[in-house]
Parts: sequence; C-alpha cells; structure tokens
Amino acid sequence: MTPQDFIAKWRAVELKERSAAQSHFNDLCRLLGLEDPTTADPRGDWFAFEKGAAKTSGGEGWADVWRKDCFAWEYKGRHRDLDAAFRQLLNYAVALENPPLLIASDMDRIVIRTHWTNTVQRETTLALDDLRDAAKRDLLRAAFTDPERWKPQKTRQSLTEDAAGRFINLAQRLRDRGHAPQRVAHFVNRLVFCMFAEDVGLLPDRLFMAMLEAARPDPAAFEGHARTLFAAMRSGGLVGFQRVDWFNGGLFDDDEALPLERADVGDLIAAARLDWSQIDPSILGTLFERGLDPAKRSQLGAHYTDRDKIMKSREPGRRRAGCWPSGAEARAGIEAALAREKAAK
Repeated sequence: MTPQDFIAKWRAVELKERSAAQSHFNDLCRLLGLEDPTTADPRGDWFAFEKGAAKTSGGEGWADVWRKDCFAWEYKGRHRDLDAAFRQLLNYAVALENPPLLIASDMDRIVIRTHWTNTVQRETTLALDDLRDAAKRDLLRAAFTDPERWKPQKTRQSLTEDAAGRFINLAQRLRDRGHAPQRVAHFVNRLVFCMFAEDVGLLPDRLFMAMLEAARPDPAAFEGHARTLFAAMRSGGLVGFQRVDWFNGGLFDDDEALPLERADVGDLIAAARLDWSQIDPSILGTLFERGLDPAKRSQLGAHYTDRDKIMKSREPGRRRAGCWPSGAEARAGIEAALAREKAAK
C-alpha cells in the first residue's frame, strides 16, 4: 500500500472505532512493509489484537494491539480523547510486561509516548499527512522492529540535575549580593514549589511562567509580582484576574520575595520550561543540600528524607501543602499530585 493510498482511504473513512481499528492497523502494517498480527503470530503469543490484560485498578480489559517488548496500542474514534486511551494503556501496562512504547491512535493521528523507567517521557504525534514522509514512516516502523530507537537519552535524574543546577546558580548569586542564607533558601524553595504546583495545575493558566516572561524585559518588576502571588498563595486571592487557592504550611507564611536581575530571570524561565512532571522531588532535595551553602545547612533547616520516608509521613486531609522543604508531608503532597497528573495523562 502506498502512502497516498493509505491517506486517501483513511481520510474518507467515518466508521466507529470498533469497526475500523483492526482494518486501519492492518493497512498500516502493509504501508510499513510488515506482517499484520494474525499473519505474523497466529497464536497471539507476541503480537496480537485485543490482548487480554488485568487492570492495575482491578478487573479485566484488553489492549487493541500488543507487540511484546515493543508497544501496547489503543484506538479511539476520530476526534475522541486520546488521553483517555493512554489512561487505559497505563492500567494494562504491568500485565502487558511494561512495553517501552504506549501508542494511542484515531484515524487521523498516531500519538506515541515512551514508557521506559527512569527516563524523561517523550511524546511524538504523527498526523495522517506525515506518513508521506519516508523518514517518519521509518521511525514508526522502528516502534515495531527497533523500539530502542525511541528511547530518550535524558534520564529523570539528569533532568533533575539540570533544574537543580539552575537554582543552585541563582542561590549563589543571591548570596553573593549579600542576602542571608535563610532568606535565599526560603525564596528559592518557593520558586521550586511554584514550578511543581503549576505543572500539576495548582496554579492556573501557566500563571507563574507568565509572571517570569513579564519580568524578562524588566527584571525589577519581578519582586512586586512575586509578592502578589505569594500573598495569594498564603491566604487565597486574585492575581490579576486569576483566582489562586491558599496553600497551607510554612512555605508561604509571608509575601517576601528577593529582587532579581536579568540572568536570574533567564535561569528561572529556562527551568520553568522543563517538564516538571518528570523531575524527582526527592532527588532535587539532595541536590539542594549540596548547592545551598552546605556550611550553613543547619541554619537553613534543610531537612530532607528519601522517597519511602516521605510517603510514609503523608498526612491525609490537607487541602494544599506548602511547607517544602522543611516538611516531608508537603513534599509528599506535591509528589502525590504529580503521580495523579501522570496517571491521568
């Protein structure tokens, strides 16, 4: 099947998911020069349609297509929510031997998410017209024949070190300007908390990033904007036209912010652009111990615990957690929010 034939056929199809999925996948195999599941593996031992799997949430389900050590693939009808398909795949992943790729598709697009342990998740979308491109077809073929080509090179730890390095540089510059270590530590950890909180939707509409971008041409404006935000996070309120909920705990016990210069704002914008859902809070704490003036560590109150201790120390029923890093419960709250967000993707 040529790319032109495939695109013309599937652009016109209006069948529902159940009627079209296997036919679409078989045509895709022909397009890529591969055998379809029934031809390649008549017994369904390693390549199969409707592969049964126990859900991690309980009960039974099935992946629309499964190829051992390569992928689990879920179809949805045209214009349906592919994030829902990924949530289904995550439910099946353990029973399907944790395939390295999770793929969701309708008749117009194929979305591929990497699923290796301790790597930064990568998402790639191939639209129907992208299949005209031989290089993109070759990349899709690798999902079947050489999934290692899809493996991200950056680990969660290296991403975390990148983020921490930017904050360590910021903290050093602030100390060099004469700010007390205690104030620097408190301020920097507020900024880190805001990045995690924004990533999981606890701060609305990319509010923190917008604040940073507004300070790029005028760094002196940052301090006032940050005070407004921190005051709202302490007790709830408006920042511009955006409603910000209150965050309990000691991290936002006042609205103090430190003045920033152009290089500081640049580092924060670069850090905010990272995928904070992939950054490990427990590793970040260790890096801050090394970076925020180890000689002053006892004054900073920088008490960090490992992931297991954090999770054991969680206290249920707290509406918003905001006392990180001195409180393990607050960091656990952020970590739990990140886990919920990741599971929902």
